[in-house]
Amino acid sequence: MKKSNIFLLLLIFLLSSITQVHSQKKVLTHDDIESWNRITEKIISDDGEYVAYKTEPWRGNSKVFLCNYKGDRLFESECGTDINISGDSDYFIFTIQPEYEHVRQLKLAKTKKEDMPSDILAVYSINSGAVDSIKDFKNYKIPDKWSSYIVYQLNAGNGDVENSEDGEEGDGDVKKESGKNGFELHLRNLNTGKQHSWPFVKEYFLAEESEKLVFTSTGNNDDFEAGLYLFDIKEETLEPLKLSTNTFKQIALTGDADKIAFLLDNGNNDDPAYSLYLWDGSVAEEVFSYNDEMLSENWLVSENGNVSFSDNGRRVFFGIARTRPERDSTILDEEYPDVDIWHGEEGVLHTVQVIQKDRELKRTYRTVYDIKRDEAVRIETEKIPDSRLLDKGDSDYVLLLSDIPYRLQSMWEGSPRHYDVYLLNIVTGERQMLKKDIRASVYPSPAGNYIVWFNYPDYSYYSYSINTEEEYRLTNPEVIRAENELNDVPNYAYPYGSAGWFEDDEALLVYDRYDIWKVNPENRYEPVNMTINGRENKISYRLINFDRDEDFINEKDLQYLRAKDEVSRETGYYSWSARRSNVPELLLGGKFDLSRPLKAENSDRVIYTKETFNLFPDILVSDLSFRKSTRISDANPQHKEFLSGSPEIYSWTSLDGKKLEGLLYKPENFDPGKKYPMIVNFYEKSSQGLFNHRTPELHRSTIDYHYYTSNGYVVFNPDVYYEDGYPGESAYNCVMPGVTALVGEGFIDPERIGAQGHSWGGYQVAYLATRTDMFAAIESGAPVVNMFSAYGGIRWWTGLNRSFQYEHTQSRIGGSIWEMPLRYIENSPLFTMDKVTTPILIMHNDKDGHVPWYQGIEYFIALRRLQKPVWMLNYTGEPHWPQKLKNKKDFQIRLSQFFAHYLKGEPMPKWMKEGVPATEKDYELGY
Repeated sequence: MKKSNIFLLLLIFLLSSITQVHSQKKVLTHDDIESWNRITEKIISDDGEYVAYKTEPWRGNSKVFLCNYKGDRLFESECGTDINISGDSDYFIFTIQPEYEHVRQLKLAKTKKEDMPSDILAVYSINSGAVDSIKDFKNYKIPDKWSSYIVYQLNAGNGDVENSEDGEEGDGDVKKESGKNGFELHLRNLNTGKQHSWPFVKEYFLAEESEKLVFTSTGNNDDFEAGLYLFDIKEETLEPLKLSTNTFKQIALTGDADKIAFLLDNGNNDDPAYSLYLWDGSVAEEVFSYNDEMLSENWLVSENGNVSFSDNGRRVFFGIARTRPERDSTILDEEYPDVDIWHGEEGVLHTVQVIQKDRELKRTYRTVYDIKRDEAVRIETEKIPDSRLLDKGDSDYVLLLSDIPYRLQSMWEGSPRHYDVYLLNIVTGERQMLKKDIRASVYPSPAGNYIVWFNYPDYSYYSYSINTEEEYRLTNPEVIRAENELNDVPNYAYPYGSAGWFEDDEALLVYDRYDIWKVNPENRYEPVNMTINGRENKISYRLINFDRDEDFINEKDLQYLRAKDEVSRETGYYSWSARRSNVPELLLGGKFDLSRPLKAENSDRVIYTKETFNLFPDILVSDLSFRKSTRISDANPQHKEFLSGSPEIYSWTSLDGKKLEGLLYKPENFDPGKKYPMIVNFYEKSSQGLFNHRTPELHRSTIDYHYYTSNGYVVFNPDVYYEDGYPGESAYNCVMPGVTALVGEGFIDPERIGAQGHSWGGYQVAYLATRTDMFAAIESGAPVVNMFSAYGGIRWWTGLNRSFQYEHTQSRIGGSIWEMPLRYIENSPLFTMDKVTTPILIMHNDKDGHVPWYQGIEYFIALRRLQKPVWMLNYTGEPHWPQKLKNKKDFQIRLSQFFAHYLKGEPMPKWMKEGVPATEKDYELGY
């Protein structure tokens, strides 16, 4: 037989084998997605020897795993969560939750809440393999720096108090108030098993730098008195710091617990009044009284104010607040009017006040007590309510900010906000204004030598030296483009940010779009491009901060960067010296997306993930060379059983001549000779996410790309570039020529194209429906269709008025309805709804706090009045998108049925054909 014939037979065999493999794969269903795992927790031990993680399906039981760095699985447990590894790397600690199906059956049997199973605390000994289980626990803590101990409280026992319904002993139904007087606290040495316990503990705290435990107890009225206690673990001694049956609040410790500050009520339960106490190693004394002369009759030490120490332990910070008057007790509730009074000149819109009411009732104003000087100084006031400590409170200065004079205009301007900036000397009490009415992000340098801000109007960084009392302009857009170059909203662009500071505030590292720049806070030298080639190669370098607790970047240490190629979308890890300007050295990179690695505290080992659309981000372990990696997890081995898809960059030209890119997802067994249905799904710009995995999910608001490619759809996600004043037209100019170009490729059926978007994406597809008949079906989620009525609406989650969104942010009109009325009309689909020929499915929920629900109603009523095919889904009680899994799954089922009917010709389900009457909704879903 000729060699050519043999080759042909081998090729036919290979192709048939590939076809057979494809034919054996399954189509992804919503039930399959429901069981898909995510990795929701991951940690590496301090010595780098062990990795633990948790997998969790969308519905069902989680599972925890412990492996060594070589990838060997040492231990696993069903229903585990809240994972930890002890500081000495000898113990794996986690919580075991009740099994999902068991709980479900108990709920079906209408089991009482108090009879439901509780969580179990589990401690696995890595050395011996033994598992210790602690049932009915309430909470636990393990120390960060001192090892082999665990502290936990139990739910049951001495914290339970029984009260009768009507207050008479023995009469009425008895209620159990669990934990009213506290819970039993246990301290266990995991190595020896030795244990200490104390009754009725309300709060407990672990010292960071020493083996000490602090707790409050309400006492048992017998042999253990109520009060604040310190237990020295090394010495095994218990010291009462302050014995009192009154209420303790806001307990704060220095790092080694040599000083402890707290608030203590004076004992009048009808009118609680707190004083600040300090224990300095000998006696706990009142250092700032509830009746201190600093406090007028309208002010008090607030139980809501955070108490903390300066880093050197020489100052205590606490909060004071105004007293709140009470209503006249002779007026009944039924006699008092229920009215909200809105005032046109008040700084904060009343709807925002209502949302923030509980927070404002607990608002406090920072005050400082100087231990050595035995003096207190008020830092924050009602007119200047925001402060930032310098040098962790060790500095004699505090940064003060106030936006109060400018709050009214923020209603329509949004962010960035205007501020007055002050510097307060907390020794002398002298306050100095540094800047008036600046739109800037203001913060202190970590060593407290400078105040730094990014000034939006000129896109430059500035500094103020506290020592020289001089102001310096650190950057200029002609040299460093520190602002977002791609900003396309009618507002100031936000900065790319900074990588951090060198020690003692010697230099600040500032990001531009690509590179890292070194600037001196007093302009002693010109800015230096430290990474050299980012802009030239269109690679964006960003510093990996392995230790979030570190205040400074040590320029002597080798640094590590995560970088992304803007053109190829590839990511990589690089090593880089911060000592001088140099080109970063590639360690690992390629056609995948890399996560930010997590480093072991005392080792060079790291864990990280690598992902593509078809590669799940499983955990990998390596060292900082990244030469060799070991896969630790395999969260979804079943993914090989299902058909999927593959993304690619697709390019075309917009109607106004821009070169554009988007992502095109093709089914796994794509055949260019076939005609495919296509769904267009977009928001703004997504093409940089070429290698994102997009874990299969029952999404709350968008299509699942894996589901639709598995089911034979092509998915197109185009980038949109916007022109101020014309957001709808911009979407049309960018999206539609991309769709047309794809139809011209020959593999898209022009009669079977759908579109889907939510919120801003929902608005854009609603707009497209008024401009084109190319779509056979459109789902529009939570869309704005009438910008006039939406302009004056409220975002009910925050209470904010929506005007800023149209004048300055995402909706991109660029002015008010009085300045630009025609643009509001032109960009509102409602006014051209008569031109719609596409069947529309709307999803808008009645508790939407982002987009007013009435926008969805206006949309539905308009199409219904015009007798267009329209359906609307309202997941009652849900916000901007369904949050409950049952509702997310229902939405995905209906969405897929909607597109399957119009894009694949499948039969129309009952809910689309006949609807589901309100009288039948409790038992009929209409699938």
